[in-house]
Amino acid sequence: MALSSMTGFARSHGASGPYTFEWELKSVNAKGFDLRVRLPQGFDELEAHAKKRAGELLSRGTVYANLNVKRTNAAAAVRVNEDVLNAVLKAASVIAGKVDAVAPSIDGLLAIKGVVEVAEPEGDEEEDKAARAAAAEAFDKALADLVGMRTREGTSLGQILTQRVDEIEQLAKRAEAAPGRKPEAIKAKLAEQIASLLDTSDRFDSDRLMQEAILIATKADIREELDRIASHIAQARELIGKGGPIGRKLDFLAQEFHREVNTCCSKSNDIELTNTGLAMKNVVEQFREQVQNLE
Repeated sequence: MALSSMTGFARSHGASGPYTFEWELKSVNAKGFDLRVRLPQGFDELEAHAKKRAGELLSRGTVYANLNVKRTNAAAAVRVNEDVLNAVLKAASVIAGKVDAVAPSIDGLLAIKGVVEVAEPEGDEEEDKAARAAAAEAFDKALADLVGMRTREGTSLGQILTQRVDEIEQLAKRAEAAPGRKPEAIKAKLAEQIASLLDTSDRFDSDRLMQEAILIATKADIREELDRIASHIAQARELIGKGGPIGRKLDFLAQEFHREVNTCCSKSNDIELTNTGLAMKNVVEQFREQVQNLE
């Protein structure tokens, strides 16, 4: 299965009878899936269709779907509200008897709110039904385009994530070969610490010192952390290769990577191993950021 991003954009156009319409779909990152639809009056029933189709093809991301509809070749009906006009003329006549003013003009009367009423043309039920069906098909087209765009971005994300996993593996190998991890280096470090202790203390417990030396050596060993990092690398490659909606699983792996790398840094006993751990931590963070965009 292909990988899919959670971000994308698509637009589709359509026409049916006197109607023309346009769908705009925009998808952004989210923990789950949510479709938010804006529909004009008369097209409300398309929401159920849109949610059903989108739910079949998408598993994560918030999708905003907006339908714009225009009706052509249909003139609006304009009529004068006689009751309102008569009331306005009567009021004007009363005022004219009290003040010196010119008689109201026609354009002035028509500009008064309520005198002129504009009625939208009555729709034809068959035309409206056909328009809703055509708009549903246009939504399916826009959704397919959105899925295609998310898939293309997902493919690019997969390549980036694979590169990051390769970088983590190379840094883990560098940590594995760090001079500070060699028994000779650990032994020398312990000898240095023991000599320092002997110089600063007259009282010396050889058994206790041996226990402390073993504890220090154990804490400095990052063998388990490196083994777990190698296991996470194998899991990440398997998931990326399998594809599908794996964003949540990779996000969990990113957290596990971060935990193991932090432990390696805290156990580090030389500067080279510390620098390698910090570099690995930076790559893990880049990996995690890219995973946030994956479905």
